[in-house]
Amino acid sequence: MSHPVASRARFLQFFPALSCLILLGAVAVTPLHAGAPTPLLAPVLEAARNLKLADEHLAVTAIPLNGPGEARFLNADMPFNPGSIMKVVTTYAALELLGPTYQWHTRLYTDGKISGSTLHGNLYFVGSGDPKLTEERLWLLMRELRAMGIAHIQGDLVLDASAFNLPNGIPDFDDDGDNPNAPFLVEPHALLTNLNVLRIRSRADERGIHTWTEPSLNGVEIDNRMVFKDYGHCPRRYQFDYQPTITDNGHTRITLTGVLPKGCSTSSYLSVMDQGDYTGALLTSLWQQLGGTLTGQIRQGLRPRDTSTELLATTSSRDLVTMVRDINKWSNNVMVRQLFLSLGAKHRQPGDRDDLAAAERTIREWLETKGINSQGIVFENGSGLSRIERISARQMASLLQQAWESRFAAELIASLPLVAMDGTMRRRLGKAGMAGMGHIKTGSLRDVRSIAGFTRDENNTTWAVVAMVNHSQAWRTETILDSVIEQVHLAARPPSIDTAGH
Repeated sequence: MSHPVASRARFLQFFPALSCLILLGAVAVTPLHAGAPTPLLAPVLEAARNLKLADEHLAVTAIPLNGPGEARFLNADMPFNPGSIMKVVTTYAALELLGPTYQWHTRLYTDGKISGSTLHGNLYFVGSGDPKLTEERLWLLMRELRAMGIAHIQGDLVLDASAFNLPNGIPDFDDDGDNPNAPFLVEPHALLTNLNVLRIRSRADERGIHTWTEPSLNGVEIDNRMVFKDYGHCPRRYQFDYQPTITDNGHTRITLTGVLPKGCSTSSYLSVMDQGDYTGALLTSLWQQLGGTLTGQIRQGLRPRDTSTELLATTSSRDLVTMVRDINKWSNNVMVRQLFLSLGAKHRQPGDRDDLAAAERTIREWLETKGINSQGIVFENGSGLSRIERISARQMASLLQQAWESRFAAELIASLPLVAMDGTMRRRLGKAGMAGMGHIKTGSLRDVRSIAGFTRDENNTTWAVVAMVNHSQAWRTETILDSVIEQVHLAARPPSIDTAGH
C-alpha cells in the first residue's frame, strides 16, 4: 500500500500548476497555455477539499481507451472497499466464462406414476440457482402439470437444493440497519424463487382498510392493526411498521401498524421467510389456484440420481445477458450472488471447500489470463455487499480496459446504468448536460461510495473511469464522484481565457 504522502507527490507531478495551490494554499497559480487540456482532477480535489476529505480516502483512475488523452491516477494501487462496483467483476467474468447465452434450467421430476388425474408418488422440484425465477414462470410450470391432466398429487413435494455446494453456509452480513427483512439482504440459495420477496399492499376506502400480499402464500397471515381515517394526507411508506413473527403452528404472521386515510394506499417489500419455505409455499399456493391438490408434505431432500425418476417439466431462465442487465442497472445483490455461486458450481474442483471458494479461484485464474494481477483483491460474495471485499482503482480500470476489447464488450457496457437516464444513475448528472454520455456502475455502502464504467469526452474518446471513497462521511461524497465523471467528459476542452488564471 502506497504511503499517502508519496501518493500525493506522484499525483502532483502530473499537475505542477496545482502543487502550489494544494501544498501552500496560494491564491494564484501558473496560467494554463491556450489550447492545453483542462486539468482533469483539479475540480475533483477542490470538491474533496471542500468536504474536508483527505487524499488517502479517495482513489481515482481515468484511462483513455480509443483516442488521445493522458491517464490520471490517485491512490490507484491502494485496495479500497468497492461496494457494488464489485458486481462489474462478477458479471464480466460470467459473460466470458459462462457465455452470454447461458441459462438456468429448473425441473420437475416424479418417482411415481400417473393414473387418471392423479400422480401417485412424489414431485421433485430441483432448483438450479436461477437468479430470477419469478412467480409468473412458476405458474406456467405448474400449469404445464395441469395441462398433462394431473390434478392430484398423492405424495410429497420434495425441494432439491443440491445445485450449490455450501457445507459451511454463507458468512453473515452486518447491515447495521433496523430492517433485517430488507429485500437487498436476501441471501443466495439454490431454491431461490421470486427473489424471496413478499409485497404487502394496503388500501383505505369506504370498506375500511383492505390488505393483501403479492404473491399470496400458504402459511402467511396478516394481522392488520392499521388505523383508518376519513381524511388526511397520504403518508409515506416509511411511516408504517411491518413486524413478522412465527406462530405456534409454524405460520408467519405479519403485523401491520400505522394510519391510512381514505383514498390512500401503501406497499412495502419484505423478505420474511427462509428460501426453501418461501418456495414451497409459493408452489403449493399456485398449485391450489390451478385447482390442484397435494396430500403429502413439503420437505427438502434429494432427487434420486438413478433411473427411478422421470422428468415432467422444465422452466428455463432468460439468457445471461438479460440477467447481467438486471444486476448492474439496479445493483441487485441476491441475483449477482446467485451468479457468483453459479460460476463456482460450474467450475467446481475436488480441492474447493465450497462453491464460494470455487468461484473465487475461477475468477482469479481468469483475471490472470487477462494480465491483471489479482494480488490485494479480496472476494467474499462477488456483490460488494461486504465489509471485507477489496480492489484497487487500477485493477478495476484494467478490467474495464480488458472489457472494452472483449468480444462481449457491448453486452457488458449496455448493462451499466446510463448517466442521468436509468438505473442507479438516473438522477445523477442531469444538470451537467451529460444524459446518455456514460455507462456507470455505482456503489453505495456504509462508509463507501464508488463508481466504475465508461464515459466519453468532448472529442468522443471513451475513457475507463473508476473512483472510490472509503470514509465515515462517504455518504456526502457523491458530488465528488460525479465531478470525476464530469471532468473526464471535459478533459479535452481547452480552458477559457477567463478561467485560465484561476
